[in-house]
Amino acid sequence: MKQIIYLFLILLSCSLMPISTEKVNASEKNRYYFEKKGTAIWEVPVKEKVIAITFDDGPNVEYTPQVLDLLKQYNAKATFFLIGEHVQLHPELVQREIDEGHEVANHTYNHARLKNLNEKEIKEQIKKTHDAIVEAVNVEPTLFRPPYGYYSERSINVVHELGYLTVMWSWHQDTFDWKNPGVQKIVSKVLSATRKGDIVLFHDHGGNRRQTIEALKKILPALTNKGYEFVTVSQLLQIKAGVKIPSF
Repeated sequence: MKQIIYLFLILLSCSLMPISTEKVNASEKNRYYFEKKGTAIWEVPVKEKVIAITFDDGPNVEYTPQVLDLLKQYNAKATFFLIGEHVQLHPELVQREIDEGHEVANHTYNHARLKNLNEKEIKEQIKKTHDAIVEAVNVEPTLFRPPYGYYSERSINVVHELGYLTVMWSWHQDTFDWKNPGVQKIVSKVLSATRKGDIVLFHDHGGNRRQTIEALKKILPALTNKGYEFVTVSQLLQIKAGVKIPSF
């Protein structure tokens, strides 16, 4: 899997996605700088009609099983960005995610604010979660998402040094489900602007996620009927890199 990600990063650095005509000033270190450098992604535009849905902060004993049940119903694959201490509490849920063909990724050990940590502390957060996931399911994650969406050149470089790719989400696909804005608002947010290669942000922990569950019941069939297939973030990277992957 790491070889596939590295192949994608080489391709990405050679031909940056045509998502903006804005010129990038390296001193600004904005999104497009990191995407061109190949150390972070927000989305992975592809020709295929695929989309990556992601879930942060789990696993959660109440909501993660409900999410998995829905994904299974629609043959959808997803990427779960896991909190290390939650992995240690519920390794059986992480095992189920793996058994059902989903991807697990790193989201720090206790949802730490990276801007408040030094480099050593950031590495400890990532390594501790990495070890928890390996111990739970014998799978080494290669993707990392920073809590609260915070990133900086320092944090992205530290993550990259550890062999991880920082994965954010499409700017137009932040569902804000953690705010419980209402089921229809979550549904409209996703369906109104879906594009090939989007990375959509959901949460399966962090409070009452009932609205997320109800929204998924509408989103999954709606996008399926539109011809979309749901893949993991790494599968998106494989598709972009031109690597043939099994049928979804």
